[in-house]
Amino acid sequence: MKTLYKIVALAGVSALTTSCFHKEKPNFQLFPNMYESVAYETYSESSAFNNGKEGQLPAKGSIPRGFDPYEYENTPEGLALAKANLKSPLDSLTDSDHAEAKQLFTIYCAICHGDKGDGKGNLVKREKFLGVPNYAERELTEGGVFHVITYGLNSMGSHKNQLTQHERWLVTDYVLKLKSEL
Repeated sequence: MKTLYKIVALAGVSALTTSCFHKEKPNFQLFPNMYESVAYETYSESSAFNNGKEGQLPAKGSIPRGFDPYEYENTPEGLALAKANLKSPLDSLTDSDHAEAKQLFTIYCAICHGDKGDGKGNLVKREKFLGVPNYAERELTEGGVFHVITYGLNSMGSHKNQLTQHERWLVTDYVLKLKSEL
């Protein structure tokens, strides 16, 4: 008799669990938003922002964290002002700073300017670029070199996206060191 009750109970439980099953849509969803998420139209208006149309704008006059503003414009007048007025914020460089400056110069500058700053890098030797100046023939100031590294000049491109401001000052110091050795 007990086995009969067990068989009937097992048949009843299996009938209950399978009778409500539907392949297309489960009968019970624990977190329904995970199965059927709310769809948003790309670039549509949203009530999440104050004005309802665009994202939050930064406060006027704010500067992104880690950004140091550079006051000189990318014009010939800005270059002249930088040559005359801009001075390096680096006081004294350690041996590791000199090694880092040399490494940065080798990576970013030596391919055109040469390892000694003589204007005879690999690209110049292969005649890919012509007219790369020799540092000994130029009047270089730290402000002018920094400005040219930041914005570029003639066929030299800008390096402000590849080098941080501190790294650009290290390369500037190394360029002036190379000029004094020529």
